[in-house]
Amino acid sequence: MTTPPRTLTIAGSDSGGGAGIQADLRTFFACGVHGMTAITAVTVQNSLGVSGVHTIPPEVVAAQIEVVATDIGVQAAKTGMLATAEIITAVAGACDRVGIGRSGVTPFVVDPVSASMHGDPLLTDQAIDALRSELFPRASLVTPNLDEVRLLTGIEVRSQAQQRDAAKALAEFGSEWVLVKGGHLWDDAECLDLLYDGSEFTEFVGPRYDVKHTHGSGDTLASTVTSGLAKGLDMVSAVRAAKAFIQRSVQDAYPLGGGVGPVSPRWRLPDADTFLL
Repeated sequence: MTTPPRTLTIAGSDSGGGAGIQADLRTFFACGVHGMTAITAVTVQNSLGVSGVHTIPPEVVAAQIEVVATDIGVQAAKTGMLATAEIITAVAGACDRVGIGRSGVTPFVVDPVSASMHGDPLLTDQAIDALRSELFPRASLVTPNLDEVRLLTGIEVRSQAQQRDAAKALAEFGSEWVLVKGGHLWDDAECLDLLYDGSEFTEFVGPRYDVKHTHGSGDTLASTVTSGLAKGLDMVSAVRAAKAFIQRSVQDAYPLGGGVGPVSPRWRLPDADTFLL
């Protein structure tokens, strides 16, 4: 058998299975790549919300990155929730040592998870500063939603024109590409995701679905981009593929528990419902 491309997610674990490491791994599998993990935190959460976060020591996070990269190899990597400034610093150092990021050979997608699905901050100001100063300059792509844009830049995006302003402001932090996601522009009939390389914009427009269950959508999008980069796609092609993937995954979202259910890549497995019957 041929070994598939290898991808690494550096993120927190979601005990409810809707987002985080769990969403990344199922997306990697659905995209045909081998997923590996460096777990940054264990969260106590379900469909109703997060009730506890237990962080992993920074040196253990760094060791997870280095041990898989030096043995198995990594064709692309991504981040999710990094929890603390100390973990962010450890991740940056480990990625430098194994060639992940703009200074190395391995594409690096930074999903700057810093706001909850309700818009509440998940990181301290110190950790947000570390994201901007230590990870963004190493990133091939950053993928903030609009709540994260507000925390990172202070820009309250209420229109597509302000999306462009936000992309320009984010690019000043040093990433190669910026993807400003428009899912939270609730009044827009369509959903615009805006890709910016520091000089030109590329628009990815899709339908806006009336769906409550969107947990893990940001993780799924970033994981799909990471999978595409691992397979050798250029950035525009990887984002285009990810846009199509997340649209289908939102359509296939399902209820879970008493709160918000996850988006789902089950559409990639047409026999999943009948295989064991």
